Amino acid sequence: MSLQINFPNPNNDKADMEPSLATKLFASALFSGYSPVASGTVGSAVALLFYFIPGFESITIIGPSILIVFFGGIKAGAAMEKRYGHDPAEVTIDEVLGMWISLLLLPKIIFIVIAAFFIFRFFDIIKPFPARKFDAMHGGLGIMMDDVIAGIYTNIVLQIALLIPALKELLLR
Repeated sequence: MSLQINFPNPNNDKADMEPSLATKLFASALFSGYSPVASGTVGSAVALLFYFIPGFESITIIGPSILIVFFGGIKAGAAMEKRYGHDPAEVTIDEVLGMWISLLLLPKIIFIVIAAFFIFRFFDIIKPFPARKFDAMHGGLGIMMDDVIAGIYTNIVLQIALLIPALKELLLR
């Protein structure tokens, strides 16, 4: 009887860490992350496709959806990062999450949705504190959290806008 010890192979290439098709489908928000240009913007648009399903804006639907996508995105994002590197463009499930947070508890009106889209993209690109700190983190939590922050900021901006009579009238058209 011989004792065999298996040491990790330092020569493993990234192909050995290929995520499953299901992981790619989820992490890339229906493969939007593989868009050759502006994958984050395309992923944000995918979020709106779901949001426009009648009733999706209900807290009983969007709330659990946000939680599922957050925790699933941490796991899927980590798997994708092992294959594609730090915070890869292929991962757009974080944009879906951020868009849904941006729209949470707001009226489902086209002008609000359009405003949320552009404000969220702005915050996602500039990464205001503490989003930039999370963006620098490795792993799925960092991938997801910078978009959570951008979504929260977007939601706050729109909630405040709805408190200003002139802006409220414009947004609720």
